[in-house]
Amino acid sequence: MRSILAAATLLAFSSCAHADGDPAKGEQAFRVCMACHAVGPGAKTKVGPELNGVVGRKWGSAEGYSYSTDLSDGNAQGKVWDEATLDDYLTNPKHLAPHGKMGFTGFPQAEKRADVIAYLKQFDAQGNKK
Repeated sequence: MRSILAAATLLAFSSCAHADGDPAKGEQAFRVCMACHAVGPGAKTKVGPELNGVVGRKWGSAEGYSYSTDLSDGNAQGKVWDEATLDDYLTNPKHLAPHGKMGFTGFPQAEKRADVIAYLKQFDAQGNKK
């Protein structure tokens, strides 16, 4: 019984550690996103919007990008890209935006999503690392 309790405790603490994500691993995982998105100093809209300051930014608010009605409606409702919402979106973009333009099917691995979010969190709205 004690070994089961110890294993459950260890598992709980290790999953909490992964929730923070690793920005260096996130930078590597973000490479698949770079065909459509940019982040960092001088980032511009490509096929998708630039992602500077995306964590904490209102949905559908990057200038110069024509958003789907799903994300534009979310903007009008005051929705914000917090970590939980980004995690949901990066799991399966069509879950939050069924009519969205994003063709990427998502990251099924929770650790990889946490890493990408940790990487994106580093950048303020101007693309500077915080």
